[in-house]
Amino acid sequence: MSAPERIPPRRVTPGAEAAELLAHGELTVRGRIREASNAALFCTVALDGREASCVYKPVAGERPLWDFPDGTLAAREVAAYEVSEATGWSLVPPTVLRDGPYGEGMVQLWIEATPEAELLALLDAEEPGPGWKAIGFAEVGEGRTALLVHADDERLRRLAVLDAVINNADRKGGHLLPTTDGHLYGIDHGVTFNVEDKLRTLLWGWAGDPLPPEVLAVLEMLRDALSDGAALAARLAALITPAELDATRARVTALLTSGAHPEPAGDWPAIPWPPV
Repeated sequence: MSAPERIPPRRVTPGAEAAELLAHGELTVRGRIREASNAALFCTVALDGREASCVYKPVAGERPLWDFPDGTLAAREVAAYEVSEATGWSLVPPTVLRDGPYGEGMVQLWIEATPEAELLALLDAEEPGPGWKAIGFAEVGEGRTALLVHADDERLRRLAVLDAVINNADRKGGHLLPTTDGHLYGIDHGVTFNVEDKLRTLLWGWAGDPLPPEVLAVLEMLRDALSDGAALAARLAALITPAELDATRARVTALLTSGAHPEPAGDWPAIPWPPV
C-alpha cells in the first residue's frame, strides 16, 4: 500500500488568522538574520495545517541601550502593531509577544517585499521633481552631495503619521517593505514610545504640511481608543509604562491641535544613521 499523499500546509497571509497562528503555532528556527542589530531569527510557525514564515526576536538577544529600559524592545514592537491596527491602516505586519525556543520574544509575520518599488532616491538636483519629497542633502563621495528624496506617496504619509504617534527613533529606508499587491509595511519598531521626543525618520517630506482630513479623523479615533478604560489603552498598558502611554496620548493630542505634520525638533538627530 502506498503512503498517503502529504497535504502541504496552507500559507497564511496578514490578517487576524496570522496573529492567531503566530501566537499559538509551533515555532521552528530556520536561520539567523545577520544584518539585524539585535538577535533576529528567521522561523516558520505551523498550526492545524497552516504555516507562515516569521521573524522571532528573543528578549534575551536584545542589546542594552542607554535610553531604553533593558528587555523592553520586543514589547514595543507589539505595541507599535497594536497602534497600527487601531488606525485601520495595517502598516505593521501581525506581531505578537510569546514564548519561543530562546525565551519570550517578539514574533512577526515575514513580509516578502518587492524590490521594484521605488520609494527613496538620490537626485543630482537642488529641488525634488514631481512625485517626490525632499529629505535633505547627503554626501555621496569625492566632495559631492545629492538630494535625498522619498516618494510623495500616501502610504508613506500614513507611516510618517504612525511614526509621529509612536515616537519612532529609527525609521530607515530598509524598514519600508512594499509588496506586490500595493501594500506598504513598516518593520523594526523596537525603539519607540519613549517619553522624550526621539523622532528620527527619513519621512520628513511633509514636515509642517497640514494633515489631510482622513488623517485627522483617524487621529480623533485613536485619541478615543487611547482613553482610560478603552481596549487599546489596556493592551498598551501591558506593553509600555504608564508614563509612555500618557506621552503617546499627548502626541496624538498635539498632532490634532497643530493639524500639521511634525517638524524636526533640533535637539535630536532628525535622520537615522545609516539612513538605509
